[in-house]
This record gives sequence, C-alpha cells and structure tokens, in this order.
Amino acid sequence: MNNDLQQEQTARINFYALLSRITMSEIDEGLLKSIEEDENMLAFFPTYASWEKKGKMSRKDLIEKYLNVDFTNLFLLHLIPYESFYVRDDQMMETGGDNPVQQVFMALDFRVELDKARVMSADHIGVELEFMYMLCDSERKALADKDFEAAAEIARIQYGFMKDHIMEWVPMYLLNVKSEAGTAFYYDVADLGLEFVMSDFEYLSKLEKNGYNYEV
Repeated sequence: MNNDLQQEQTARINFYALLSRITMSEIDEGLLKSIEEDENMLAFFPTYASWEKKGKMSRKDLIEKYLNVDFTNLFLLHLIPYESFYVRDDQMMETGGDNPVQQVFMALDFRVELDKARVMSADHIGVELEFMYMLCDSERKALADKDFEAAAEIARIQYGFMKDHIMEWVPMYLLNVKSEAGTAFYYDVADLGLEFVMSDFEYLSKLEKNGYNYEV
C-alpha cells in the first residue's frame, strides 16, 4: 500500500470513528480535551475553537451546562437520528428485524448491542457510521496484506451502503442538526459530518468507476 493510499484510509477510519462516537453519545472530558489539544483536529471545529464560552468555563461545566443539553436536543428529543424516520412514507421508525439496515448488518455479521449503544434501532446515524468505520478498517488491513481482491469487495460494500442508505438521509439530518444546533461544538460536528460523508461518497464513486483499481 503506497503512502497516499495509506493516509487516505487512515483519515477515513479516523473520521468515521470520531463521528460515530460523537453522534452516538454525549461528549466526555477526555475526548473534548483531545480535540482541543490537537491542532489538526481542532481545525475541523473552527466555530468551537473561537466560541466565547469555551474560554470562560472548565470542560466539565461546558459539557454539563451546554454540550449535554444540546446533544439531548439534537439526538434524543427534537431531531430523529434514524434512517427509517427519514425514508419511510409514514415517518415511523422500524425497530424490528424487517429494518433494511439491520438485514445488511446481519448478512455481514455486524452485531449491534442496542442497549449498550443506547439506541432504539440499528439504523441510528452513529451505528451506520460505526459500520462504515469497521468496513474501512477491514479494507485497510486487506490493502496492507496486498489482498486487492478482498479490499475491492469491501469497498463495493461501502459504496453500496453509502448509496442505498447513508446518502439517502444523513446529509438531510446533518443539515437539520446544523440549523438547530445550540452550541458551536455541535454546529461544527454537523458541518464536519456533512462535508466528510459527501466527500467520501465522491471518493467511493470514483473508485467504483475505476473498477476498484487502487493503482489508478
């Protein structure tokens, strides 16, 4: 695996892992500290970096008084972070085995512990992003082993899942988060997530058009 491809895969893995974690549960002091103290990472949170409240409060107070409240509003109460809500005509959540996303996960042996993840259904935005993280990591390992056939098959799954599922609703949901965000942090989360999923789908689309030839 050449350096450019390795860097591309590492970046994709890191972005999916970060976005999955942030959209799945409330931010904690450790993760917030790691974002603030890494200049490269903080660059993806420009509004938060210059947020007035950030410089006046401890991380603990900032989380408890503002960020947790905003997370609850955006991911638990007022907005619905589930694919079925966005794609079904009746806007009902599909929490059972008939959920198309759950069927994809079962076919690929991706297990979702709903109670542990604190989500109601497998088609939660954080779970779908975690699935993409897992696929990207598997693709990276295949490329490191020079198993280009396996890597291409994993990339095909990624492209299909992005096209049939994530791109059908995640951009719309993140636009709503961006519009409704009450803090600079979650505004930046939505902006980063929106930009990343759009660019990653573009990357996967080009790979698909090239016949999954990693040498091109």
